[in-house]
Amino acid sequence: MNTYPNMKETKALIKELVSIPSPTGNTQKAVKFVEDYLNDLGVETKRNRKGGLLATLPGRNNTEHRMLTAHVDTLGAMVKEVKNNGRLRLDLIGGFRFNSIEGEYCEIQTTKGDIFSGTILMHQTSVHVYKDAGEAKRNQENMEVRIDANVDSAEDVRELGIEVGDFVSFDPRVQLTENGFIKSRHLDDKASVAVLLKLIKRLKEENIQLPYTTHFLISNNEEIGYGGNSNIPSETVEYLAVDMGAMGDGQSTDEYTVSICVKDASGPYHYELRKHLTEIAENHQIGYKLDIYPYYGSDASAAIGSGHDIIHGLIGPGIDASHAFERTHESSLANTEELLYHYIQSTLVSY
Repeated sequence: MNTYPNMKETKALIKELVSIPSPTGNTQKAVKFVEDYLNDLGVETKRNRKGGLLATLPGRNNTEHRMLTAHVDTLGAMVKEVKNNGRLRLDLIGGFRFNSIEGEYCEIQTTKGDIFSGTILMHQTSVHVYKDAGEAKRNQENMEVRIDANVDSAEDVRELGIEVGDFVSFDPRVQLTENGFIKSRHLDDKASVAVLLKLIKRLKEENIQLPYTTHFLISNNEEIGYGGNSNIPSETVEYLAVDMGAMGDGQSTDEYTVSICVKDASGPYHYELRKHLTEIAENHQIGYKLDIYPYYGSDASAAIGSGHDIIHGLIGPGIDASHAFERTHESSLANTEELLYHYIQSTLVSY
């Protein structure tokens, strides 16, 4: 399998990003990381009121604009209940299942900013005590957080400052293998955020002026459906979401090519933009797959649903085991970066 030396920085960025807890609703640290990275490149940024980050690269044409987006918010949880046994009941943030976090290490952040570690477990975990340990449902009633503190009651927990509404983030367990795989939680969508950052840096280093003024939105509410549905300049013609490609039975997407989405749960993406993207890929020998994601929505579809008159598309690296123990390969990242590099310098599609 080929290796991609130019992926070293992208993978390092992914590792840094996934190591910053940023469940939807508590994304300030991750947004600040991206903001600092872009400001160091001399890119002007601003925050929107939702807490997302906007960056703009001026182009030769300032009357027709492009917009690209990736989201820095991730799956996570909130404390639903401080239980009488000194453990925590969770309420999930984002679309995933309790079984995907069983046994996971986590952090609880109090409103004062204190951090406590813990582990997400079934209440009936011990097979020496519970005969139904294997059969009991993995749900809100049975799953709980065991806090790494000497607590045996709700009062003990509250004395630590932990309360209902505190955010819970999951250990990403990031690993970079020698043969190019990236294993981690939250590659959705921090892999794409890293790709966009690397793209912007490449454009700056090569002193490329884009044909159209181009905006980059690092959104922070995508996992709950409305990250990229606002702050879209009226001049925007094309809006491209960069998010994970979903893998599984019946899917074309893999971990080695860039996935171009033709349809998701919101409906088809813009046909002419899709054809434009595939033509670019073929002209530049970029590995790609076309695919339909049946249970999926993106920032681009959220923008369309909000009534914006735009041409919308969706591409991204292929991610295995989405919303669980995710994995991709550097070749998928490389193909995604290369498609974006050529797309962003291309002519707008006709409309």
